[in-house]
Amino acid sequence: TTKVPFRLNQNQALLTFEDEEVAQRLTKMSKHCVNLDNRTANVTVKPFELDMGFQFELSVTISGKKINVSEIPELPIPKGWMRDKLELNFYKSEQVPGGGEIENVTYNRESGTAVITFLKAGASNNFVGCTKYPFRAEGRFFKLSVSPHFDFHLRKFQPYSRVSKKTILLKGIPEVEDDEESVQDMIEIHFQKPSNGGGEIDRIRYISRGAAYVCFEE
Repeated sequence: TTKVPFRLNQNQALLTFEDEEVAQRLTKMSKHCVNLDNRTANVTVKPFELDMGFQFELSVTISGKKINVSEIPELPIPKGWMRDKLELNFYKSEQVPGGGEIENVTYNRESGTAVITFLKAGASNNFVGCTKYPFRAEGRFFKLSVSPHFDFHLRKFQPYSRVSKKTILLKGIPEVEDDEESVQDMIEIHFQKPSNGGGEIDRIRYISRGAAYVCFEE
């Protein structure tokens, strides 16, 4: 069960029926005359829409031009020098073939990681199955960790909502002298009568002043 918060504003009510056919019938009728404290109130029934979140399509592909590099040693050299050394190292190596001409190197000194972007598409395929790559700097020999770089593409991003089958939203309830609980009882009596198109009510919540968030289970 998903709990969805809903803002119920002043002079509104939420009614959840045991039978969804009752809610659908009342929604189609739209306008209702409700007896509140010896006065007739014209209220409106609206479909109850739940804002469930967002819908989107996410595709993940292995980049043909980029690789991730980690475990880069922290050396007492400027950040720009380290980028240059990484570029030279991954362009070509005596032990392992490199990826060719490099378009860009994004280096993060704090995390000891980098993203190498090659100029030619498919260049990263040279590193498939390669988890360690030799690296020489400052007269020392290291082995860097190499892993594929994943490209994420987000498409068709849009809000998603749905109409509840059993719950209706009641609007336009006038202010009366009776307390909130009494008005709620009068609303419940009206909408549970079959002669008014109603039926058995499972839950009801009425707000006479201000606003409140109710947690609706769907």
